[in-house]
Amino acid sequence: MANLLDQLKSMTTVVSDTGDINSIKQYKPTDATTNPSLIAAAAGMPEYQHIVDDVLQSAREKAGENASDKDVAAAAFKTLAVAFGRKILEIVPGRVSTEVDARMSYDTAKTIEQAHDIIKQYEDAGISRERVLIKIASTWEGIQAAEKLETEGIHCNLTLLFGLHQAIACAEAKVTLISPFVGRILDWYKKDTGKDYSGAEDPGVKSVTEIYQYYKKFGYKTVVMGASFRNIGEITELAGCDLLTIAPKLLDELQKSEGTLERKLDASKAASLSIEKIVVDKATFDKMHAENRMAHDKLKEGIEGFSKALEDLEVLLEKRLAELPKPQAVKW
Repeated sequence: MANLLDQLKSMTTVVSDTGDINSIKQYKPTDATTNPSLIAAAAGMPEYQHIVDDVLQSAREKAGENASDKDVAAAAFKTLAVAFGRKILEIVPGRVSTEVDARMSYDTAKTIEQAHDIIKQYEDAGISRERVLIKIASTWEGIQAAEKLETEGIHCNLTLLFGLHQAIACAEAKVTLISPFVGRILDWYKKDTGKDYSGAEDPGVKSVTEIYQYYKKFGYKTVVMGASFRNIGEITELAGCDLLTIAPKLLDELQKSEGTLERKLDASKAASLSIEKIVVDKATFDKMHAENRMAHDKLKEGIEGFSKALEDLEVLLEKRLAELPKPQAVKW
């Protein structure tokens, strides 16, 4: 009997949720996605120090000998995620998601500007934009940035998504993909109610199921990628979802587990469901977001957490740069 991971791959595109290149090689996903926390963690691993050092040395050469370590580290910071993305794309046959700076989540213009810079870095390295998804937080401003980028052929992955209002706004903006955060929704409800949840009653599972059915009912092209899982039970309850991005620990558990995996989400069955269509403009988005305590809290917390990870990464890069030998001046 095939293991659960192989069965899942037959009905859902499996994506690796990590910056750990060795894990990606091991589990052979179609795509890979990263976030600031994962990049910061990978950058601190000894086996990837050469990637960090190469980026720092390149930034130092471009900045010139009079540039401060702080300025060089800041320049390197802007290219490190792409450096990891390029390595990942040597392994996966599909796409990699690279995230814009979370501190720009409420600034449409700056999000677009950084997305252009990320795509330019990939294209300068000979990588087509078709193999890259720009990850953007699902704020109203982030969704507007993604709508503009999609018209330019720059495909987007809208992340930190916790509510149906965010999902509908993304679909109306014609973004390529959304990443609803299953596990973080579960975390909030467990803390808020003091209850435990499992199976189809898991609030994160219910949220992704609702979004998936809404999209398929109304024929949206935006695809759903469940993310942020706490256990394999959440994953098996979403078998059949367009994509699922899964951390290496849970990929390993799925690979070692046997049994029959039942398809839970099926686009062909959504057409017969009775679902009310909702028009989401900014006023409706703001109202629904304010009324959804979980989505409000988790979006704010997620942006703050990713921003903190970026700040920690900047410190790590500056510290590492100070440890690298400076190039010797040429004597004539």
